[in-house]
Amino acid sequence: MFTNAIVRTPGRSIVEGLSDSKTLGLPNYEQAIIQHQSYIDALTKCGLDVFVLESCEEYPDSTFVEDVALITPNCAIITRPGAPSRRGEVNEIEYILKQKFNNIEAIEAPGTIEGGDIMMVGNHYYIGLSERTNLEGAKQIIQILNKYRMSASTISLKKVLHLKTGLSYLEKNNLVVCGEFINDSLFEQFNPIEIPKKESYAANCIWVNESVIIPLGYPTTKQRIENAGYPVIETDVAEFQKLDGGLSCLSLRY
Repeated sequence: MFTNAIVRTPGRSIVEGLSDSKTLGLPNYEQAIIQHQSYIDALTKCGLDVFVLESCEEYPDSTFVEDVALITPNCAIITRPGAPSRRGEVNEIEYILKQKFNNIEAIEAPGTIEGGDIMMVGNHYYIGLSERTNLEGAKQIIQILNKYRMSASTISLKKVLHLKTGLSYLEKNNLVVCGEFINDSLFEQFNPIEIPKKESYAANCIWVNESVIIPLGYPTTKQRIENAGYPVIETDVAEFQKLDGGLSCLSLRY
């Protein structure tokens, strides 16, 4: 169960954020603020105390706080983003983590790793090797996790930006799967909740204290997750989709 979350308010510079989804257009700042508040409301509805960081105009992608840190039950790990333009964000998150956690670790060069490539399943962590996360970064984080009596393994990504672009663990051995992860033998021990290609954006959803928060506008995904026994909360994050950001990217939950 989670009790807290950390989020960061989008800045006006969000329109300059990284994106491979140019066909969706530039994000609208005013709408992003409205949607971000709705996202906070969804987390609050699930029982979380949400700590809201001020916007950081210097870093357009800094609202995606998940990528710059991993919070585990035993330690907090400051990552080293694969996107060079985002590396300064770690300084913006480090000060708040030091206020909240006693055990702080950090990834060092030449390692790179982003939180979107890390999926927690109990005490085990799956790490996606991607354009943003390299093998050295994965090795470092595995060593840290092992130090705190947790385990991890890697998986090479073929198409998706981050591991959690196409996978979401919903507890109770249920795993949302989409695209390249469908029928992957690495995940055969899980009960799959398959998301159709046309709703692939909704594969990035988050389990929060028995409920599942999903993006608004994906009826098949909603129905399949409800059929698996979860109350579903929908929230509009369309402006963040324009920057390849999903629901998990917008918070650090612990």
